[in-house]
Amino acid sequence: MELIHHSQIWGPSYVRQRLRQITQRAAPPLERVWVTIADHFEPKWRCAGLSTAQSRVALWRAAWPEIASRCKPDSVGNMPRYTFFFPEEEYHPSLMEPLAEMVRDGIADVEVHLHHDGEGRQNFVERISSFCRVLHCNHGLLRKRDGKLTFGFIHGNWALDNSRPDGRWCGLNDEIRVLRDLGCYADFTMPSGDSPTQARLVNTIYYCNGAPDRPKSYDHGAPVTPGGHVAGDLLMIPGPIGMRWKDRWLPRLETGELRCGNVATPYRVRRWVELAPRIGTDSFIKLFTHGAQERNSSALLRDVLESAFNMLVEEANRRACAIHFVSAWQMYLAIEAIGQRRDPVVVAHAGQTDQVGAGVERN
Repeated sequence: MELIHHSQIWGPSYVRQRLRQITQRAAPPLERVWVTIADHFEPKWRCAGLSTAQSRVALWRAAWPEIASRCKPDSVGNMPRYTFFFPEEEYHPSLMEPLAEMVRDGIADVEVHLHHDGEGRQNFVERISSFCRVLHCNHGLLRKRDGKLTFGFIHGNWALDNSRPDGRWCGLNDEIRVLRDLGCYADFTMPSGDSPTQARLVNTIYYCNGAPDRPKSYDHGAPVTPGGHVAGDLLMIPGPIGMRWKDRWLPRLETGELRCGNVATPYRVRRWVELAPRIGTDSFIKLFTHGAQERNSSALLRDVLESAFNMLVEEANRRACAIHFVSAWQMYLAIEAIGQRRDPVVVAHAGQTDQVGAGVERN
């Protein structure tokens, strides 16, 4: 039955978490909800030519600023900030610069997306390193920490760390540690839903350790806790996963995806808050989409995105908690701050201007 396909992977962790939520009557009230959208943005989807890809990007460049300005602001008055995870293999300057313009306007961000299939470690290192340099030097994107470029990552086909049983679409068992060494601050690939690549540990923000002798080493890890120390090679920031009981004739899997035919509803928004990873009194909702595909962009840019952000504000008001619209980078900063017992609001929103894009760095 498709409903429970591969549920033996994620189901036990999900059930344990739900039981804890039911039995923990004295859990601290929710204080803040953090929201980010990670778009697996592929303008050359289905091998489209450059002109089609440019049209897809131009549509977002024209529509997203208007949508962001119409959305209800978050608790500190900020508009939503959309994160485009752009595939290295689809890069062209004319596709990236319109996104970089929106980054400089403070309503978007760009991070790294990659599809690869067994080309080997050195090829992976060269592709990521070169792409990060191009984003930084040619478009003023990404940031530096301790003098080194840092980036968020999504793995194409959800095959992070060679996690597919057939070994396709990756081939690199040591991908977790390679990403760490290249400067990746966090991975945003999960959840992959009804796929064998889905992590066993769900609805948890955690550090995993790479294991070069085996694939899928992100299956388990050390959860981030308030004041807890960093314990692992790479931070995993997954979206919500669990059962969705309403809105359809039959229950279905909820993975935080927004697309044509799977839009936000008040019930879905409540489920996102309930299922999302929580650290102390903070809940972190990472939604995702494939926004360059026409069937999705036609819905997202018509009313789906605006409705989703507005419903999230309304749900936060109903729960009497604050809501913060952030980029993937800002979500990471908030998580890091909580782990260090610093104020996540101050740190995350200061990070909104922590952008190399203030000026393009030329060689």
